[in-house]
Amino acid sequence: MKILALHVDYIEFKPLKKALKSIGELSEKEKKGGRAEEALVVLTAVEKKDRDTKEVVKKLVESVKEIADQVKPKNIVLYPYAHLSSDLASPQIAEKTLDEAEIQLKKLYSVTRAPFGYYKEFEMKVKGHPLSELSRDISIEGKETEEYDPKQLLKDISKSKLDTSKLKDNDHRIIANKLDLFSFNEVAPGMVFWHNNGLIIKNALIDFWRELHRSFGYNEISTPQILDTKLWQISGHWEKYRDNIFLTKYEKRDFAVKPMNCPGGLMVYKSSPKSYKDLPLKVAELGIVHRQELSGVLGGIFRVIQFMQDDAHIFCNEEQLEKEILGVMKMVDLIYSKFGFKYKIELSTRPEKRIGSDAMWDKAENALETVLKKNDYKFKINKGDGAFYGPKIDFHLQDSLGRTWQCGTIQADFSMPERFEIEYTDKDNKKKRPIMVHRAIYGSLERFIGILLEHLNGNLPMWLSPNQIRILPMTDRNIESSKKVENELKQQGFRVDLDERAESMSKKVRDAQLEKYNYMIIIGDKEEKSGKYSIRTREGRVEFDVSPEEFIEKIKKEVQNRS
Repeated sequence: MKILALHVDYIEFKPLKKALKSIGELSEKEKKGGRAEEALVVLTAVEKKDRDTKEVVKKLVESVKEIADQVKPKNIVLYPYAHLSSDLASPQIAEKTLDEAEIQLKKLYSVTRAPFGYYKEFEMKVKGHPLSELSRDISIEGKETEEYDPKQLLKDISKSKLDTSKLKDNDHRIIANKLDLFSFNEVAPGMVFWHNNGLIIKNALIDFWRELHRSFGYNEISTPQILDTKLWQISGHWEKYRDNIFLTKYEKRDFAVKPMNCPGGLMVYKSSPKSYKDLPLKVAELGIVHRQELSGVLGGIFRVIQFMQDDAHIFCNEEQLEKEILGVMKMVDLIYSKFGFKYKIELSTRPEKRIGSDAMWDKAENALETVLKKNDYKFKINKGDGAFYGPKIDFHLQDSLGRTWQCGTIQADFSMPERFEIEYTDKDNKKKRPIMVHRAIYGSLERFIGILLEHLNGNLPMWLSPNQIRILPMTDRNIESSKKVENELKQQGFRVDLDERAESMSKKVRDAQLEKYNYMIIIGDKEEKSGKYSIRTREGRVEFDVSPEEFIEKIKKEVQNRS
C-alpha cells in the first residue's frame, strides 16, 4: 500500500461518474460529495501485495496515528487514489481494505470517506509546514503474497521469436532452432534452457574433458554457488567486479552468487594441511558461474549471464611451475586439435590496477614467457591486459569464417595464495606459500559450443551428434523390418529414430540431411531379403549391401575414437 498524507486547511470533493462498472450506486447524500476542514487527507492506493487485509490495515492505522499525533488534525479523510501505484490490487480487495480501514480509524478519529470506484473532482488547500506532505510505503515484512492473473503472466513469459533477418545461415542460434538444441526466455535473461539434443552435446564434451583430466592427474571438485561476500573481498573480486556480481542475503548476512570458481578452490585447499608431497595439487571444476551483463551485450550463447566454466587450479612450487604450465599447453592442443581448431597465443602482462608486489609479477611473467620461448610457441605480447591477480597466456580460436574467439587461459598467481594465507610444509619442515595456476580450456562451455556449431555448420561428428542415425523405410511394408533395425542399433547404444511418415524417399532424405543426421539407413524389399543395409551419409555418399556387423563396427570406432 502507498499513501500520501496531506495536512490541509480544507478539502472539498464531489463524485462525477463511475470509474468501475461493478461499483454500486451512491446514496443521495454521497452524490453531493463532502467537505472537511483542518483535516489529514490520506490518499491511498491498495496494491497487489496487500492481500493480508488485517495486517495492512493495522499498519495503515499506525502510520495515520503517527502522523496525526504530530500535526493534530480535527478530521481524517480517507481518499482512494489509484495514481500512487502502477501495481494495484483488484477493486474487490481494494474496497474491502478501505472499508476495514474506515472502521478502524473511526474508533480514533472523525473520519470522512471519499467514494471508491468513481471519478471525482476535488479542491484542497495544503498547509505549508514541513509535515504537511508525507508519503509512506506500507508493507508487511515476510507476508507479501501478490494477487496475480496466470493467463497474463503466461503472456508475459511467452517465448519471443528469434529474428533471423540479420543472422548468417550458419549462426549458432539458427542451427540450434533447426536441431532443437536450446532456447532462451526472458524469465531468465542471458541463461540457456538446454533441450535434450543440446544437452547430449554438452554432456559429451564434459565426458571428453573428464577423461582427459583424469589422465593428466587432476582431481575433480565442486564448490557452492553462493558464498559469503567476505570471500570476494579477500580475493579482490569485490573491488574489481562488484557491479557484475548478483547479491543476496541470508539471516542478515551478505552473500554473492559466484562470478568465478577460484575462491571456492582455495577453500578446498585450506580444508586440510598440505605437505610438499601433495604438490603439484591439481583440482578441476566444471563450475556454474553468474555475471551481471547489460542486456544489450548478450548474444546467443556467445555472451551469457550464466555459464559453465571448465576451471582448474594447480597449486605448485616455483620449481614445478614451468612443467605444469607446459602440461596445460599440451592439454589445450589436444582439445583444440580434436575439433580442427587453429589458435593463436597472447601473453597478457600486468594491468595498471592489480594486486600483489612487482617482485611477484616479475616472477609470474618470467615463468609464462620462459615456457613459451623454450618450447618455440609463437606468441604476441598484450601489454597491460593481464588479470588483476596475475599475468596470463590466452588462446584465441579461429573458426571456419576466420573470426577469433578468446577461450582458453593460463594465469600464474602469486597474490591470491598470499591473501588467503594458504601454505604447505616443505622438506625442511618450514611453512611455505604455493603458487596458484588458474586455467580453463573450453573457457565458457556455452561459448565453445556456439563456436563449434558455427565452425562445423551443425555437422557434428558421431560422438557429439544428437542425431546419429535415422532409419528410412521405403514403403509401409518395410516398417516392421525397420523397427527391428532401430531396436538393434539402440541396444548397441546409438541414438536412432525411425521416419514412418508417408512421404517420398527424397523428402525423407532431405529432411534427415537438414536435421544433420550422420547416417541414414534405407530399408526396402531388397534390404529386407538380403539382411544388409543401404547407407547414405549426411554429405550424400551412398553405399549398398553393407553388412550390419561391418556398419556397427565402423560407427563404434568413430564414437570410441571421437573421430
